[in-house]
Amino acid sequence: MTLVEEYLQIRKYSEQVCEPLQTEDYVVQPVVDVSPPKWHLGHTTWFFETFILKPFSSNYQVYNDDYNFVFNSYYETVGNRVIRTDRGNLSRPGVNEIYQYRAYVDEAMVNFLANAVNDEVKELLVLGFNHEQQHQELLLTDIKYILGNNPLFPVYVKDKKEVSGIQNKPGWIDIPAGVYEIGYDGTGFSFDNELNRHQVYLHDFSISKTLVTNAEFLEFIHAGGYENFNYWHSEGWDWVKSNHIISPMYWHLVDGEWFNYTLGGLLPVDLNAPVSHISYYESYAYASWNGMRLPTEFEWEVAAKHFNWGERWEWTESAYLAYPGFSKAPGAIGEYNGKFMVNQKVLRGASIATPQNHSRITYRNFFHPYLRWQYTGVRLVK
Repeated sequence: MTLVEEYLQIRKYSEQVCEPLQTEDYVVQPVVDVSPPKWHLGHTTWFFETFILKPFSSNYQVYNDDYNFVFNSYYETVGNRVIRTDRGNLSRPGVNEIYQYRAYVDEAMVNFLANAVNDEVKELLVLGFNHEQQHQELLLTDIKYILGNNPLFPVYVKDKKEVSGIQNKPGWIDIPAGVYEIGYDGTGFSFDNELNRHQVYLHDFSISKTLVTNAEFLEFIHAGGYENFNYWHSEGWDWVKSNHIISPMYWHLVDGEWFNYTLGGLLPVDLNAPVSHISYYESYAYASWNGMRLPTEFEWEVAAKHFNWGERWEWTESAYLAYPGFSKAPGAIGEYNGKFMVNQKVLRGASIATPQNHSRITYRNFFHPYLRWQYTGVRLVK
């Protein structure tokens, strides 16, 4: 596949994710962590305009000078921006104009890529592909949050599956103590936070072949797991009490039966599916209730070759920190990962919302421990 073909394929998929939406759905921002779908569409376009077309295409004319302020996410190097909480207040530019912006930049990119590009541009282009794929997952999970907090629980796509159907057989994988290599070691793309490859010593451990299911998590609920402080970190317990948490996100108790909102609408909880949309706090508490624990990200990476993964992002016990020898790139690109290495937990794997060809065994996702709007789950270690 050529660079142009890959570019157009990725750009098309972002718009396909939004096809089931009505115009009003594009604008809503229920909470700070959820961005309006139209902002995602504009921001991913701004990335190619800002980091490729403006510096490398001599004849390029910026579509709208205000868009650098509107669609810059967190790049201090690039200039001022609309604060994150105000993205939902952007009634203008309208949805149609953002699609026109995408078409304008796509045409310019196709023309630019018609000629040979140097290695620096190729590197930025591949980063842009992966950046847009990250936002495609965010698009889907943000759309779910927007619709899932609509009192009518509207359907995104009827019969939309939230499980792949690929299941591991129950059991445990024993990993012996020893020194193991961790981190990306290949010739393809990786994010800078997957580098450098280094050695870690691991004590022997056993890790579950399967993710915790809804049925298993329901046992925790029925046992009073959300009512017993003994299973929780102090911060997690404060979070439970302050936010009146009694179940995973999107679960609703209706006439004594648990339902959960899915992209296919409000449905009875599928007891066989992996539990989803739980925070690190809940994952830790569930593991504690079971007399077990969560894996570190290094244990997960070593063991993952022995089980199927990719149904849910899996919380680990690891803080999001730099690997030995990590260094930030100069300029705005250096703001991509390193600046977030504080107060967050690492998640490993992928989810059913992750685009194809956008997952690696070394991929390090990261979120604050209270967040759960992503497809997050839990795997136990003993």
